[in-house]
Amino acid sequence: MNEEKENQELSRLNTYIERLTVQLERANYAEYVQLLNRPRRLLMLNFFSGIARGVGTGFGFTVVLGIILLIMQKMVNLPVIGKFLADIVRIVQAQLHTPTIP
Repeated sequence: MNEEKENQELSRLNTYIERLTVQLERANYAEYVQLLNRPRRLLMLNFFSGIARGVGTGFGFTVVLGIILLIMQKMVNLPVIGKFLADIVRIVQAQLHTPTIP
């Protein structure tokens, strides 16, 4: 009877260990630990991913800004919005031509 309980307990523990093994394999912890053991590779990966992120942000900002400018260009032809934008342009130009005190 005692042996049966031990076998059941061992079987249950074996099942838990198998589940844990599968979860660890899915999470790629082994690759992460290997990466941590090679700091030079980790540094290079972070460097290049930072460059890619920066270039992507710059490209995305350029596209969004271009779309906004196209929309605003179309809105200038509308009477109310066009007058509002023209007033803003006049105010900015007036500010640029006023001398500033150093």
